[in-house]
Amino acid sequence: MTGLIVKRAGVPPVDAAQVPALRRRTTAVLVAAQILGGLGVATGIALSAVLARQVSGTEALSGLAPTATVAGTAVLSMPLAALMAARGRRPGLVLAYLIGALGASVVVVAARIGSFPLLLCGMAAFGAASSANLQARFAAADLAEPERRARAISLVVWATTVGAVLGPNISAPAGRSVTGLGIPEAAGPFLWAAAIFVVSAVVVAVLLRPDPLLTARALAPEDERSPEARSLRAGLSAVAASPLARLALVTVAVSHTAMVSVMAMTPLDLAHHGAGIDLIGLVISGHIAGMYAFAPLMGRLADRVGRLSVTGLAAGLLACALFLAGTAGGSHGQTAAGLFVLGLGWSAGLVSGSTLLTDAVPQSARAAAQGLSDLTMNTSAGVGGAIAGLVVAKASYAWLNLAAACLLVPLAALVLFTRGGLTRRGARQG
Repeated sequence: MTGLIVKRAGVPPVDAAQVPALRRRTTAVLVAAQILGGLGVATGIALSAVLARQVSGTEALSGLAPTATVAGTAVLSMPLAALMAARGRRPGLVLAYLIGALGASVVVVAARIGSFPLLLCGMAAFGAASSANLQARFAAADLAEPERRARAISLVVWATTVGAVLGPNISAPAGRSVTGLGIPEAAGPFLWAAAIFVVSAVVVAVLLRPDPLLTARALAPEDERSPEARSLRAGLSAVAASPLARLALVTVAVSHTAMVSVMAMTPLDLAHHGAGIDLIGLVISGHIAGMYAFAPLMGRLADRVGRLSVTGLAAGLLACALFLAGTAGGSHGQTAAGLFVLGLGWSAGLVSGSTLLTDAVPQSARAAAQGLSDLTMNTSAGVGGAIAGLVVAKASYAWLNLAAACLLVPLAALVLFTRGGLTRRGARQG
């Protein structure tokens, strides 16, 4: 099909024949931004707890720094989604990276003057960069063909691997680079992260043109272009009206909560059983590889065998991971295997849930619904992470894994119920 798309919402006319090339260009820009954004987040967050302990003077408050980042990611998800729904992906992503850069700079200042409350404020703003990284996966889906939508999302998720692996490794040289400036060594990575986020913002601002969301709206049927349908309330209504969208929200929330809760407490359990820092780092690296490196495989499966099948696979992988980690005891190898499979389960849940949500809501309401998804997953994970520490302190790491496994029961039931409902509906229509 050829012909010009009518200019709408600031989108220049685009010939339909140009859409495949535009799709590839958009994906390439998002992958580049994701590599940079992931690098900035991983570089800064690697020493956040250490910096918090130094500034606060006590280990008891060290966990509040990463918690503030998660909280900031959750709180900023909806305002950024509202901006994207109104003006497109590019303004929202650029603003998110700039807020992240500002937050990283505030962390450096807080470390320099020794202010713990200011440090937490900076960490919360730093979370905006994580929100940008999460929203980038949805931007990849804007122009993707429905039958390749999961692969488009998974490719952007996979790009995070580069930053997640390199980030912790450059934290040490980043710290040493600021020692002559009167800045604590543990704050050096945040100075680097601020610069990286600025570069990410420039890449998106200059190269993500035309805006993929606005272009997708111009391509959408006339009845899906209503500005009223882009509000946050419309996004919430669209999710509430769709069983598949509700399942998608539950999938990403449960997957993220189970992963964050167990992953956060695993280093403590490993140390309790005699593991050194090198071994703990190796286990977490394997977990991160499971999270990101196999995302394209999950995307291909979601496109070929279906979103619901991969959602079921996510529940199965997470259950297997929690069993392995929860029964490992002093077996470091079994714990490492459990954390690797936990990463795979998270990847399957995030890719299938994100794709299912995008499929299930009208184009005009997608940005708002996607923001609601990120708010839900980060809020639930923040609560889960806070409770995880209490569970381990009062009971054990094994009980934490059992509690996380209980979250999978309603997810599995919802998958079966939804699949059964779709089967019955298809039979009636047939």
